[in-house]
Amino acid sequence: MSLNYEEMCWKDVRDYFRKWREDNERRSDDVIQLWEAVLEDKVIKTGNEKNLILEQVIVAALDTARFDIAGKCIKELSSEFPGSLRVMKFKAMRLEAMERYNDALEVLDAIIAKDETNAAPRKRKVAILKAKGRRIEAIRELNEYLKKFMSDQEAWHELCNLYLAEGDYAKAAFCMEEVLLHNPHSHLIHQRLAEIRYTMGGMDNIELARTYFSQAIKLNPKNLRALYGFYLCCTMIANSRAVGTKRKEAQKMAQWALNQTSVLTARRSTIENNEELIDALEGAFANLDVKSI
Repeated sequence: MSLNYEEMCWKDVRDYFRKWREDNERRSDDVIQLWEAVLEDKVIKTGNEKNLILEQVIVAALDTARFDIAGKCIKELSSEFPGSLRVMKFKAMRLEAMERYNDALEVLDAIIAKDETNAAPRKRKVAILKAKGRRIEAIRELNEYLKKFMSDQEAWHELCNLYLAEGDYAKAAFCMEEVLLHNPHSHLIHQRLAEIRYTMGGMDNIELARTYFSQAIKLNPKNLRALYGFYLCCTMIANSRAVGTKRKEAQKMAQWALNQTSVLTARRSTIENNEELIDALEGAFANLDVKSI
């Protein structure tokens, strides 16, 4: 939707801003253009909405790299709310957007010192450390954060990713187990945990991976990636030095996974007519033919 700025009065712009806030629309380019063209000199007329509009403009300005506008709005909020932690957060966001990471960290540390229960600045601190490539410090900071906010699933996910980047699969698996406690019916989390265990290697981990892949398939029988992982685990167990009964059972389950995959890929080829995907999958399974066990 194109907007004709020249025909708008400040009330029209105020109404647009209000609608975008209520609908959770960023519309950053439009916000900045309307701000400069119409509302900047008349924002005082918006009454109780003034501070909401200023915050909206700050976020839009950071999205569009208009740090000058963000700075002016932050200064105006600062004069009205001196020492406000919310305003300090916007200062840190501006510094971070300008890649002045050390200054941003100082502001975030000041916020945390004033309010240790404030989760947002701790998360921003982790994001900055990650952006600077300081993964070890980010891991340390995130561990400290999770001591106070143990139920934050996003934080456990992020910590898992950081451990994976460092090659520490055992700790990454622990993080995913924590996420699994909060989402026991998520097939994707079972699949992710299974993949980590499979990557760790060793027959104990392979059997654990097979269990998690199995649960992922139970929760979502159409999860092709879980079926493929289950197949790989079963072929490895069948090729191991396990006792005869265990090997035969693994052979049967591998064949079952192969059959299920064939059925799913055939259905998808009919629905999507995606021949390249089918050829790739058939080629992958041909290289791991269960009959060769």
